[in-house]
Amino acid sequence: MLDFKWVYELILLLYGLSIIGYFIDFVQTNRKANQIAFWLLSMVWGLQTFFLLTQILVEDNLPVMTVYDGLYFYTWILVTFSLIINRLFRVDFLVFFTNVVGFLVMLIHLTTRAQTSLQDQGVNLVNEMLIIHISLAILSYGFFTLSFIFSMMYLLQYRLLKRKKWNAKLFRLGDLTKLDHFSYIAVILGVPLLLIAIILGVTWGYVSPDVFYWYDSKTLGSFLVLIVYIIYLILRVVKGYQGRAISIFNSAAFLFLLINFFLFGSLSNFHF
Repeated sequence: MLDFKWVYELILLLYGLSIIGYFIDFVQTNRKANQIAFWLLSMVWGLQTFFLLTQILVEDNLPVMTVYDGLYFYTWILVTFSLIINRLFRVDFLVFFTNVVGFLVMLIHLTTRAQTSLQDQGVNLVNEMLIIHISLAILSYGFFTLSFIFSMMYLLQYRLLKRKKWNAKLFRLGDLTKLDHFSYIAVILGVPLLLIAIILGVTWGYVSPDVFYWYDSKTLGSFLVLIVYIIYLILRVVKGYQGRAISIFNSAAFLFLLINFFLFGSLSNFHF
């Protein structure tokens, strides 16, 4: 018998990696990341199409008769449109956000189907979703921490250069341009991971038997952390902020992340 849980997890994994690739291309105009994301999304489309054809040809059922089947077909349409747009046009903004919406809808469909159709496997899938949510959130925090460290090294290096303190510390800290770039790259990797973690967390909150609160302090704090780092990227990419100014903003963003992790986490009954 086919292990549907494994296939569902593979679809979510490929979809999530594709979103990360499209996000990197959206921010950096990275064609290699775009190509990798395109082929990952193509694999998602292939798996979705296989299940769709199985429903139509084997079970003689067009999956649009129920709300949740309709969600699956809707996701397949979104993925199809994304692939076509990505190949024929250069509209990074549209492709990225279309795939974020598609990932969320696909996640809702798979978790609901898993609960109703896969019995014990469905329960395991929902529980594993929570584990992945926590793991991705912590991983994104790890990237944000690295970014903060690079920013602090940049500010220290900047201070030493301005005071003309030419010593061994100056050379061991690294080049200012590289420190600024590495800090930027770490944020680029952290933002999509946190976005996916939040999507998984919200979906889990709705499909799990526990009561989900939108106004929970940790939930709101996580959204605010994501918004703060998106503002960082806007300032960096759109406004052209670099160097000392953006490093100071990044340091402040990390302090807010710590407040969310420790203070908001301790105040959150839902997450506790």
